[in-house]
Amino acid sequence: MCDQQTEKKINPNSFKTMETTELIKEINLLSLEKRFFIIEQTLKSIQKQDSSNQTKRAVEALYADYAENGELTAFTNLDFDNFYEAK
Repeated sequence: MCDQQTEKKINPNSFKTMETTELIKEINLLSLEKRFFIIEQTLKSIQKQDSSNQTKRAVEALYADYAENGELTAFTNLDFDNFYEAK
């Protein structure tokens, strides 16, 4: 485990005003375990944001096509038909 006495405590509220270089210096004071945790959480947040942005761009790009072309949405009329599973 890590030595709590040698690590400098980071105030989460101070991140708003920290410059990148200051933030990196503070992270370097943490244990290896905590730095890996920060990397993992940061990557997850980037992936989530990127995925959300890609979905939004795809929706915006295709919206006009689907709004104007009835052939693209023709099968959605079937969604309300009763469906009986064959047994």
